[in-house]
Amino acid sequence: MLMISPKMASGAQDKQYTPSLLSFFIYNPTFGPREGEEEKKILFYHPSEIEKNEKIRNVGLCEAIVQFTRTFCPTKPAKSLHTQKNRQFFFEPEENFWIVMVVRNPMIEKPNKDGKPPTIEYQEEELLDTVYGAVVRQCYSMYKLFNGTFGRAMESGGVELLIQKLEKFFYRYLQTLHLQSCDLLDVFGGISFFPLDKMTYLKIQSFVNRVEESLSLIKYTAFLYNDQLIWSGLEQDDMRILYKYLTTSLFPRHSEPELAGRDSPLRPEVTGNLLHYGRFLTGPANLKDPEAKFRFPKIFVSAEDGYEELHLIVYKAMSAAACFMISANVELTREFCEQLDGLVGPQLTLLASDICEQFTINRRISGPEKEPQFKFIYFNHMNLAEKSTIHMRKTASVCLTSVHPDLMKILGDINCDFARVDEDEEIIVKAMTDYWVVGKKSDQRELYVILNQKNANLIEVNEEVKRLCATQFNNIFFLD
Repeated sequence: MLMISPKMASGAQDKQYTPSLLSFFIYNPTFGPREGEEEKKILFYHPSEIEKNEKIRNVGLCEAIVQFTRTFCPTKPAKSLHTQKNRQFFFEPEENFWIVMVVRNPMIEKPNKDGKPPTIEYQEEELLDTVYGAVVRQCYSMYKLFNGTFGRAMESGGVELLIQKLEKFFYRYLQTLHLQSCDLLDVFGGISFFPLDKMTYLKIQSFVNRVEESLSLIKYTAFLYNDQLIWSGLEQDDMRILYKYLTTSLFPRHSEPELAGRDSPLRPEVTGNLLHYGRFLTGPANLKDPEAKFRFPKIFVSAEDGYEELHLIVYKAMSAAACFMISANVELTREFCEQLDGLVGPQLTLLASDICEQFTINRRISGPEKEPQFKFIYFNHMNLAEKSTIHMRKTASVCLTSVHPDLMKILGDINCDFARVDEDEEIIVKAMTDYWVVGKKSDQRELYVILNQKNANLIEVNEEVKRLCATQFNNIFFLD
């Protein structure tokens, strides 16, 4: 299938405005069924300074839209509403609890002559429902990771407790949403895995086993290096959302010491013959401080009888991080933290050096990396493995991409086409800016390639993608 993309151009003096969050609210229509009680339906509303009647009116409108669409398809309620200026996204994560996110469409401000006010043009088709629908689902998943379900809060302390929890969580979380840089990776919500040789992998497995044996309180362990996952004892969906929290929130907040100098430690200590660069990213900042608090964040993960509550201990040495999860019923003491620090610190420091050494050797063998003619995103639905050469380093505030937003939009459009069919498929798009974009879907795997080849034809593009599959994915079978 071959498509031509729209032209990527606009006047140099035009001002471009990216999508932004207009409002975000959570309501339950059963909480204020009578007239005059409508305000009781609203559990959370951002921005909070909006006048009460406007909040009630906006929630009422969403209720009406959901009810109206249910008459056509009772099992599939509305997911989004498109208007000229904005787009609304609806999500019902638990029965009768609705999350609504309203995003202002990107717009272009064109200056007028003769001192007239500028003309505003809204770009109504620029936002992708799949991307922002995934962002809303992520908001709920992240809330659930730290608080459990809405129903759990209702059982524990009724509506008052739920409102309290929602306000505490979303007041902070919504500030971390950067809607202008949301793209295909938000749809996938995948995990980047660190490539390792067998010997080093076995060392890590052995380290995890030793620690879990010595500190029997530990229920689950996850091991990461350079923000990439190597080992996890958690269920896939729990690890997916914990990985998102670690790599976009916790790690960026603590990366300063490593950025100051190559893996410069906060406290190099010698324990026996071993260097000890370990430190807690959650819990006590300094074990030697008599005022140190031994409180760790609690998370909820799925268990056979619903979910279980755990303490989350994240411990880091150089570029290696180990996450230890312990039942929330256990009280964690100074003694336990000192024991964990003494046991894990030296071993993790040693492992971090081993991995770094191995990684450097592998890079030397593979030779210097030339700037490739293509960039790609790969995702495997079975193990959530994700790899992107389009995305540069994530920071706490933004995820940078090395290609034009219009090309990212084409990738999202291809992904939407793939989602509509079950069969394997390939789509090739020629963009107006001399770029070729190729999407391949094969056996639960998706590959998106952007090629910068001005004079290439369809056959040459196809050959180039085959070469990429042979070099980058030689152990993965893509159907032709």
